[in-house]
Amino acid sequence: MIKTASEAVGATTYPGRGIIVGKSADGKRAVMAYFIMGRSVNSRNRVFVKENKGIRTEAFDPSKMVDPSLIIYWPVRVIDDCVIVTNGDQTDDIYNYVGDGATFADALRERTFEPDAPNFTPRVSAMATFLDGDFSLDMAILRAGDAQGSFCHRVFWEYEAVEAGKGYFLHTYLSDGDPIPSFTGDPETVAIGDGDAESIAQALWNGLNADNRVSLWVCTRDLATGSMEQKIINRNV
Repeated sequence: MIKTASEAVGATTYPGRGIIVGKSADGKRAVMAYFIMGRSVNSRNRVFVKENKGIRTEAFDPSKMVDPSLIIYWPVRVIDDCVIVTNGDQTDDIYNYVGDGATFADALRERTFEPDAPNFTPRVSAMATFLDGDFSLDMAILRAGDAQGSFCHRVFWEYEAVEAGKGYFLHTYLSDGDPIPSFTGDPETVAIGDGDAESIAQALWNGLNADNRVSLWVCTRDLATGSMEQKIINRNV
């Protein structure tokens, strides 16, 4: 039996940054989620802020911000009938490439993992494309091919459709560690129930490790009408 989404995010104390995209059990809504975790003061000093057609990260206390380069970005952007979710500034690349008629994969072939040795944090990305009352899903991970970060492995998944009651969970780390081991294998299949954005968000937030969780975004999209409902939970309030 597959884990629920909330069980999956809590299976390790430090999955890092994670993306979940799936379909509600009744088949009526797409469910999308993104969370960030942190071990350092700099990583924990963040909040999600909702903007027009997306969300961005922001320093909770600007006086404590050390290096914004890898922690301040737009995790979510919307273009036409596509919702883009990533763990870094590759969101903007995908947005721009799709806007110019190129593809999700085209944008990510220009990028690599994060330059934060020795962890070499993977870049994880997803894009849901909505059409005719349903959606397809693209996901990708860009991770170091060796412990020295000498080269990049770019792995892509294309889902023509997503089964009702199921979702796919892709995260940066397998577990806590020093250095932190990168995620390997296919995105985890998780069970998605019914419920509004608020209840889904609360279940996921409760599933995340309380010491390391920082921010969470959840969005549901009605597949018949296209209407979206969003919920943000921030550790720092």
